[in-house]
This record gives sequence, structure tokens and C-alpha cells, in this order.
Amino acid sequence: MAVATDPLGCMQKLVQMLQAPPYVAAAVLGGVLLLMFFIGDWRKRRRSPLPPVPAIPGIPVLGNLLQLKEKKPHKTFAQWSETYGPIYSIKAGASTVIVLNSSDLAKEAMVTRYSSISSRKLSKALTILTADKCMVAMSDYNDFHKLVKRYILANVLGANAQKRLRQRRDTMIDNISRELLLACVKDSSSESVNFRKIFESELFGLALKETFGRDMESLYVDGLGTTLLREDLFRTLVIDPMEGAIEVDWRDFFPYLRWIPNKGVEDRIRKMDFRRGVTMKSLVEEKKKRIAAGEDLNCYAEFLLSEAKSLTEEQISMLLWEIIIETSDTTLVVTEWAMYELAQNPKRQERLYQHIQSVCGSAKITEENLSQLPYLTAVFHETLRKYSPVSIVPLRYAHEDTQLGGYFIPAGSEVAVNIFACNMDKKQWESPEEWKPERFLDESYDPMDLYKTMAFGGGKRVCAGAPKAMLIACTTLGRLVQEFTWKLREGEEDKVDTFGLTARKLQPLHIVAKPRIN
Repeated sequence: MAVATDPLGCMQKLVQMLQAPPYVAAAVLGGVLLLMFFIGDWRKRRRSPLPPVPAIPGIPVLGNLLQLKEKKPHKTFAQWSETYGPIYSIKAGASTVIVLNSSDLAKEAMVTRYSSISSRKLSKALTILTADKCMVAMSDYNDFHKLVKRYILANVLGANAQKRLRQRRDTMIDNISRELLLACVKDSSSESVNFRKIFESELFGLALKETFGRDMESLYVDGLGTTLLREDLFRTLVIDPMEGAIEVDWRDFFPYLRWIPNKGVEDRIRKMDFRRGVTMKSLVEEKKKRIAAGEDLNCYAEFLLSEAKSLTEEQISMLLWEIIIETSDTTLVVTEWAMYELAQNPKRQERLYQHIQSVCGSAKITEENLSQLPYLTAVFHETLRKYSPVSIVPLRYAHEDTQLGGYFIPAGSEVAVNIFACNMDKKQWESPEEWKPERFLDESYDPMDLYKTMAFGGGKRVCAGAPKAMLIACTTLGRLVQEFTWKLREGEEDKVDTFGLTARKLQPLHIVAKPRIN
């Protein structure tokens, strides 16, 4: 108690002790510091009348790391929530992580308590691959974030930008329909078609057009001294970074040991980052040459290069890359899984066809029809619910003491919002493991409300690309249902595993498609 009530007397005694032999002084000083640490921790706990968050039992030093061996912690977190409740804490080495597994808690963290939990906590891999948060999705909520979000909304993702870029989306969907038809004609009726290969290629082309003004079949990359073909560009800009983003560096869990080298993981990530960086540099340089030649291609790069004077070249490169990776991957995830589920459910596929026919007749479906097609949007939202493209929101940390769910959250805690668990919560969703679009036809749901599930996040950090994702996915699905029937390739039913940072299907979807109209 003397330490707590008489600091001056304690300091005098400490000075006297320090005149003793060094080893005695060191022991005493260490003991005092340890005591002060516990007293400080005790005082902080006493300041809050709220209880601490329930903790998952772990082991010393490692905490719960050995219970999280696979790269799909969202499923483990969801299982734990059945035993420990929707909010609990885990120890990941030196870090305390508060895991949220219900929509109410997720909304509280992302909306109500946002001012206290707004900063991103990135792994070593993501820090490298995002150039230390130089992206809209990964940046902290600061002046940089507000500036670049205005840029991306004005030029790519906002309502006016969507209208301006409409023709490119229409052309992409025409190409997908034509490619699938050609594949059906080329192969016999029993042969399967790799749907992902068609859709992925067209999405990548759309991303390049929106970003740099045109698609391309190859690019000479000066930093690599070679020409990358289109498939190599896709791997360098999309596939490799997505795989690298989930690389685990054990030093992330023990920050005080960062000085110890971990060359294997870090070298792999830096190699990916280098290839991505020099490829983006070549794309930007090629765009600069076309601008100098007087070409007007109405693209995001043209705006950033001419108007974003306060940004560095690296920041511009990262913002351009963000459009490419997000257009090329997350929209693919929800559309591919919707195709898979419709193939498994021929009655629902036929119901969707009749639904579209009742509105569009013989005319091709357009984006303007979506508000009249509640069953189509229900298919989209149900797929988002079951196969949320991002299973866990990138970690945030509390930069001040706060509360969640009636529990005390001390400053420094990391917060993980488990979107997968929110969307599979049996208290909110009836038979959540079942894919049932009809659940969203209830009158309590607005057909055009994009935030029925937590898939797009919420609050000030809600996904800016949500409207674009819905337009592309719903119009593509509607058009393909109008023009084809399809079923799964034999053996495809069991291929439901996922891979990567998003819920990307581990195996590409293969379908046996048949044109409805000859």
C-alpha cells in the first residue's frame, strides 16, 4: 500500500536501495516495476464497473494459437461462440483479440463504438502488400482515407460513376453470354464448361478498362525485363497477392521478437510485392504515354495522374491496383457461388427464369429491371449470407477504453468481426446452413437494401463497392438464367471448400450448360 499512498517515500527508499550492490538494485528495481505494472492494471480494471470479456482457455505464452492451426479461423470462432457466447477474447501470442460473432455486436463495433475502434491492425504480409495502408479498404479513418474515398466514389464506385461506366458492364455481360454459348456449341451437350475461366477473364478486362482505359493481352514490364501475357498479368496482380495476404508470420503474434529474421515468409511476400509493384509501374508509364499522345480514355488512372497532386506515385499505384483486385475477385466469389447453388436447385433456377420472363419477356435483362426482380436480388443476398466474400473483417484495435456487449474493452485490444458467424447465427437465421433465397422475400426486407447481411460491413467503413457488385452479379445471373439452363458437372457437388483471403471456391466451377433458345 505504501507504493500506492506515499509515492515520495517510496522514491526515497528506492534511491537508498540503488546504492546497494548492482544485483540487489536490479532485483529491487525489477520488483518495483512489476508491482507498479500490476497496480496500474488493477487500477484500470477498477475504473470500469463493467465485467471483462469471457476468455477462451489457452496455454501460457502461445495463448490460443495452437487451436487456430488452419487458415480458416472464422469457422473455429463460430464453433466457440456456441459454447462461450457471441463475444469472447482469445490470446494470440502477446495480443488480446476480442471476437464478435453476432450482427448486433458487429453493428455496435462498426457504428456505435466506431470512434473508439476505427484503426486497422494489419499483419506483416498485409502491411507489405498494402504499402502500409495505402488503400481505401485498408487505410485508417483519417484525412488520407477521406480524400481517396472521395476519389474512388467520384470516378469508379459512386452512383454517377456507375452511370458513366454502364456501357463497359453491358459489354462485359454480352461477352460472357457469347463465350458461354460458344463453349456450348464447340463441345458436346455432355461436356462441362469452366465458368470461372470465362467470368474471371471478363472481370479482369473490366477492371483494366476502368483503371487504365483498355484491356490488354500482354505488357512489357521493364522491372522484370520480360513481357507478361494476360494470364501472367492476372496472376501477378490478383492471384499471388490474394494468396500472399493470408501468409502467417509468427512475429505478428510476438511484436517484441520482430528483430528475429523470418526470411522465408517475408521474402515470398516481398517478391510478390516487387512483381506487383513493377508491373503496376509499367501500366502507369504506358498510360502516361497515351495521355501525352492525346488519347482520352476516361479512366481512373487519367484522373489520379492529372488531379491527385498531393499523392505520391506509390499511393497512386496502390489506389489503381485496389480497383483491379477488388473488381477481379470479390464479385467473382458471390457470382460463382450463386451459379453453383442454382445448378444444385433446378426448381429455383426455373422459378428465377419465370420470374425474369414475367418482367422482361423476350427482352434482355438490364440493370433498370433489378428493382422489379425481388427474387433475383434475394438470390444475390442469400449467396452473400452463406458465402460472404470476406469471412472476417480486417482486424481493428481499440485506441481507447470502450465497451462492447456490456463488457469492458481496454485500449490496445484487437477486435475481429466474424462476418461468417454473423451470417450463420441460428438465433437470427432459420436453418442458416441451407441456401434459401425465399427468406429475403419477407416484407420486412427492402429488395434493394444492400445491407441485409453483414457481408458489406457497416457504418463509415461500409464497402464502397457494394452497389457495383450487386449490379454486375445480379445482371450477369439474370442474363445467364434467361439464355441457359445448367447443372453441375458430375462430382462437382462435393467441391464446396474455399481458399484464400476471400471465400473463393477452392475448385473452379464447372457446369454443363444448355442454351434455352437455339
